[in-house]
Amino acid sequence: MLRRRVFLLVSSTLLGAVGCHSSAPQPERPVMAVEHSLSGLASQKIVLLPVYSVRVVPGLGWGGAIGRPTDVERTLDADILAAFDDKGLRHRWIFAEDLVQSYKRNASYATDPYALSEEFLRSPGLLIDARLPEPLASEMRTLIALHEDVRLVLAPVELRFEPAAKGGRGVLRLVLIDPRYSAVRWIGEVASDSVASYGPVISATIAARLASVVSTP
Repeated sequence: MLRRRVFLLVSSTLLGAVGCHSSAPQPERPVMAVEHSLSGLASQKIVLLPVYSVRVVPGLGWGGAIGRPTDVERTLDADILAAFDDKGLRHRWIFAEDLVQSYKRNASYATDPYALSEEFLRSPGLLIDARLPEPLASEMRTLIALHEDVRLVLAPVELRFEPAAKGGRGVLRLVLIDPRYSAVRWIGEVASDSVASYGPVISATIAARLASVVSTP
């Protein structure tokens, strides 16, 4: 019964939109539709982690244009913050800059939000209800303990650049976590349009689409 109650924290459509995930690595798949899958979260207090990683799929000739992964990650963090601010969610959600401040105040036992053990969440075999391993499970519990009324954490675990019809596109993989039960509650992706060359529009589009999905009634 306790596990069932967790699902009431998120709209029923969130869980219904999740596709099946094989336990073995899969080839690149079309982006899963996320329309309405995260709707209803706007009214809750959610932690949104910094973007964890960047990956360029072989065959996409953008490597030189993309630049340093850290710079790309921080640009998307800033674009997401701006997009959520436009939707009126800045005061409700907890973002990277908030996490850094709480970490600095509690550095003796909290983990740097830019150094969380998120590699597990990138696995193509990750399943809904998967249990978080240590030390990630403890890191997530400590993180929400530092922020009152937070129950869920949304982790942008990978920004993937892949070949597409007009050249390429960016795809952001996200994982929704319930730290109290150390469990994965949702897995999905948000994509940019296909474009001929790499540019800031990719990051801005992904951020705007994510904010729109979250804020949809």
